[in-house]
Amino acid sequence: MAEHFISIDDAGSDLLAAATYLAEDISGSDDRAEAIAAVVPRYLARGEVDLAAELANSVDDPHVRDRLLISVAQKCAETDDDEYALQLADAIEEYGLQSQARETIALVKAQNGDFVKARQIIDSAAHPDRVLAGIAVRQAESGDEEGATQTLSEIDYPASSVAALLAMAGMRIEKEDIERAAEYLDTASVVALEIEHDVERIRMLVEVAGAYGDAGRKGEAIGSLEKARSYAEAMDSVQRDGLLASVSLGFLRVGSVDLADRTLDAVADKTQIATVLLGFARDYWQRGEKGEAIEALDEAYDILRSQRESETRDSKAKFALFGTISAQFAGFQRGERAIEVAESIEDDEQVMSALGQVARILTTQGNEDQARQALNAIAMDQNRAFALIGMSDAAAKEGDTEKAKTLLNEAAALIEEVPQMSARSAALGEIVGRFVELGDLGHAGEIASVNIATISEIRGESTKAIALANLAGLFDASELALTEADRAILRESAERSGL
Repeated sequence: MAEHFISIDDAGSDLLAAATYLAEDISGSDDRAEAIAAVVPRYLARGEVDLAAELANSVDDPHVRDRLLISVAQKCAETDDDEYALQLADAIEEYGLQSQARETIALVKAQNGDFVKARQIIDSAAHPDRVLAGIAVRQAESGDEEGATQTLSEIDYPASSVAALLAMAGMRIEKEDIERAAEYLDTASVVALEIEHDVERIRMLVEVAGAYGDAGRKGEAIGSLEKARSYAEAMDSVQRDGLLASVSLGFLRVGSVDLADRTLDAVADKTQIATVLLGFARDYWQRGEKGEAIEALDEAYDILRSQRESETRDSKAKFALFGTISAQFAGFQRGERAIEVAESIEDDEQVMSALGQVARILTTQGNEDQARQALNAIAMDQNRAFALIGMSDAAAKEGDTEKAKTLLNEAAALIEEVPQMSARSAALGEIVGRFVELGDLGHAGEIASVNIATISEIRGESTKAIALANLAGLFDASELALTEADRAILRESAERSGL
């Protein structure tokens, strides 16, 4: 049996300890790494960085190990234990990840206003630009405009400069200092043109345009989008249509429907065309033009449905978009149409996901009959249970706490019919969290006990450990407490592990 950082007594009295004890006994390298990766963030949330570091260092997979050490180093930096944070960074074997760790630590220092320490950490770094950008943003936030400008001048990578300028402009827009925001954006629009990589340059120009729109500078926004369109049209790659679609949506958002239409005409991929038309529909609806909104949404659906398999670049994205269109019909108070579109999707998982979204939206609208129609059309019990949880969320958001609880109890009863223990546990965990949010710790505790018993029956040790770690997070965030029966189950599971 493997040596443990966790004692069996602790494993029998604490969910996270139980999860860790099980994880330590897992023999498969990948499964063990996955389980340890689930418990380390929980220990960091508790502030137990030493144990988190020991567990991270015990992982055989070097990539997972280094990623976990980065997260521990970040936590140390947040609590001002910089020496330990840098020790952990130095323990990372892969050079690129070691550099990322130091950059992460420096960014934390920058965000906390410790610019001297941040600069010391990146002093020998080959690429300090993200940290310098973080320093500039924090300087601007604290009112040191001159210092922020000086820091920006030290950045070599144009995209980092643009990202910082956009953040600084956003802060000024929030304060309604439009003139200063526009100055930042004017600089960003010039620097963005220096970005060498076409895709990144175009995306940054679209972001700059969006910020100009937020500042009420429509002319400048259109100018930035026209540059982005010009670059996108000149591209000869599979990313061309997606970029043109984002430009078209950008024109729409700043109020230029004609330019949005003209840009859309250059898009060939039907998934991207449908995505833009969905954006058109939402824009029309927000402006109160409901007839046009429905017409645009119908067109989006028809174009997507006409896309042949040979024309489809990404089936997963296509089916997901069908689901989004279905949900949007529900949002436009077309429940029957929403259900019809959802049921037409040629992917069973996406059908059930879309119907769940529709049921939730219809619940928000108080359309109980159609919400039930969408729910009953879901084929699998576990998907129907998750849909009920979504409907409960919608009821809670509308202030109907009792209805929310009733739906959760219905979901809990339904999930008992699901044979897969891992799926059953995942749903029960969500139900526990919702009862906690609703302030009903009694029901939350009862369902949590059912979940602990369910988890004990999961065959895969990694899946079992992850489920316990997730449940531990709910207990840590609330006043839930283990019962004696819960502790007995945890101890028995620990005693059986590694056999």
